[in-house]
Amino acid sequence: MSLPTSPALAEDLLLLLFDPRSGTFAGEGQKLFHVLAGAVLVDLAVQERIEIDGRTTLKGQQVHPAGDEPPADPLLRPVWDRVADRPTDVHLLINEFGPGLRSQVLERVLERGDITRERRRVLGILPTSSLTEGPTARRAAVLAPVRAALVDGAEPDTRTAALGALLFASGSLPELNRDIPWSGPVYRRGEELQKGEWGAAAAGEAVRRTVAGISASSVFVAVVAPGS
Repeated sequence: MSLPTSPALAEDLLLLLFDPRSGTFAGEGQKLFHVLAGAVLVDLAVQERIEIDGRTTLKGQQVHPAGDEPPADPLLRPVWDRVADRPTDVHLLINEFGPGLRSQVLERVLERGDITRERRRVLGILPTSSLTEGPTARRAAVLAPVRAALVDGAEPDTRTAALGALLFASGSLPELNRDIPWSGPVYRRGEELQKGEWGAAAAGEAVRRTVAGISASSVFVAVVAPGS
């Protein structure tokens, strides 16, 4: 199946979390699959495919389908199908779909050429591979507005605000210090994005409610302010 023309939010989030110097991802492990699942939920919410209501279960806030039209993107479709079949809570969705997302999202990014995989043999015998930044310059293009919003206080568009909010909510933002210098002002701006305190009211509310629902889930960690 051919890739959608526009990358999913989870693809750009994975690029932000990728360190081209080491070939690794910030938050590798549970933190990574949690935030990728969160990106899928935010994508669906911004597209008005799902909505999160204010009711809270023991596991988190409830997720409901919005409308009858499923998303065309095959990365988003299974989550929408699950919610359309039976509304559930954020915590369960993240734990159900998160573990499989890293490989799916990485394969899409590799297919687009935003990251490349180099295969070689150690001592001419043992096969190994490493990840490097691809020739598309997509990572730099995604990073620039997110950095501007967090470091310089620039007003973000919906996608940039969603990426910044997810990075903050996941607790991974301090690990990106070499690209987005971690500081008190960056902490405060990340918190503002998470709370939806930026323009574009309608889209901002969708991002705010979804990220708030994700953050309230016990799968996400608290971000510690610099110097605290």
